[in-house]
Amino acid sequence: MSNEINKKQQEIKEKMQQQKYQSKVDNVTPKPPLLKNICWAFVVGGLICTLGQLITDYFLGLSLQKKEASACATAVLVFLGAFFTGIGVYDDLGKRAGAGSIVPITGFANSIVAPAMEFKREGYVFGVGAKMFVIAGPVLVYGMVTAFIIGLIYWIRQ
Repeated sequence: MSNEINKKQQEIKEKMQQQKYQSKVDNVTPKPPLLKNICWAFVVGGLICTLGQLITDYFLGLSLQKKEASACATAVLVFLGAFFTGIGVYDDLGKRAGAGSIVPITGFANSIVAPAMEFKREGYVFGVGAKMFVIAGPVLVYGMVTAFIIGLIYWIRQ
């Protein structure tokens, strides 16, 4: 019985030490400039989306249908995201813009190219091939499974 009491006292002491440590960490950790970060995310995300709209309008001006123009614009944005990741510009943009650069389709391209570049030295099969979809893979799987389930539900309701 005294063994159980000693264990409980030890657990209480450990919890108190963890709380004290967390309190010290909270006091020392710098507070991020929240409003500034939100503004940067809004501006950069808006500029990426505006660029996407301009590219779509360009393809519409080439007499493409809306669906085709949107597909072409998506391909161009994915290419630009991958290209700017490859030359190191997109990572700098992401440091400043945060979610503003991650959420658009260009962020998807970045999430595929960045791990591929990082693991290139491990080889093309076990490095690039195995690690390229580390970040984007779960998103792709979730999207495909969700699309399949919704399609199945739609097919059953017909």
